[in-house]
Amino acid sequence: MNLRTLLLALLCLIAGAVSAHEVRPAYLELRQIDAETYEVLWKVPARGDDLRFGLYVELPADTINLTEPRGEFLGSSFIERWSAQRPGGLDGATIHIAGLSATQTDVLVRIEHFDGTTQIGRVTPDAPDFVVTAAASSAEVALTYLKLGVEHILLGIDHLLFVLALLILVQGTHNLIVTITAFTVAHSITLAGASLGFLNVPGAPVEACIALSIVFVATEIVHSRNGRPGLTARRPWIVAFAFGLLHGFGFAGALHEIGLPQTDIPLALLFFNVGVEVGQLIFIAAVLAVIALARRFPVALPAWAWRVPPYAIGAVASFWLIERLVALPA
Repeated sequence: MNLRTLLLALLCLIAGAVSAHEVRPAYLELRQIDAETYEVLWKVPARGDDLRFGLYVELPADTINLTEPRGEFLGSSFIERWSAQRPGGLDGATIHIAGLSATQTDVLVRIEHFDGTTQIGRVTPDAPDFVVTAAASSAEVALTYLKLGVEHILLGIDHLLFVLALLILVQGTHNLIVTITAFTVAHSITLAGASLGFLNVPGAPVEACIALSIVFVATEIVHSRNGRPGLTARRPWIVAFAFGLLHGFGFAGALHEIGLPQTDIPLALLFFNVGVEVGQLIFIAAVLAVIALARRFPVALPAWAWRVPPYAIGAVASFWLIERLVALPA
């Protein structure tokens, strides 16, 4: 036994200390009706039916509300809508998100001008202001959703644990490439289908099944090491593809929480998916680099040490599974 097992175990334990996380930035949309009037949609993350993030939109001081904000809790978000008016419009104006600097949440901003052009941007805790410009660029949309895709996979600990379990189980470079490719193709299919409205699966059961998929692969690792290789060890690409379909629905759920620009849906969807793949490759490269380092500096470990990674992964995933099953609506 060598340092590879120890380092993989450390990765698992670190992952177990972090809750599974979905990227859920706030979302601000302003749709221009005429030269001075805007319809405002403000969506912030929420927990339950009565607890929302303390984030608030501050438009320029000379802006007046034509209607009072109408708010409701919907799913895992709190949504407000109202109409606002500013002399001369908002071009060149600064929008401030109050309370953002005290959080770790980003805000995705979309401005739809009445001439049909859009502006997409992000507001972060370090820079809680957003300047409205007269025109938008497709490059802004692509870059914004590319970054969101990368962040989603790198902060989505449940998805990373599934990939880590595959990396531990699958032997051989060719098998690993085929397996990861199958996982990528599968979740790209369901991500696109669900985001475009062709597929509709409730999010809560999907999240529970994602946790179950991690438990299954962790169990397969134990069986394989005990001389009883299961389907995942013999045909890993089949299992990766099947569970990849589930994980794609999970990605789509996160993208639904973020929101898609209605005039740039294909572009935003494409680059979000590209970002997910980039983040996944970054994670795989990091794990393989750790393994390569471990092989150069072998350390003797007890015979039972190999059990630590699969049992750590399985324990964390089992906790998520129970947590998500309990949270399912009655």
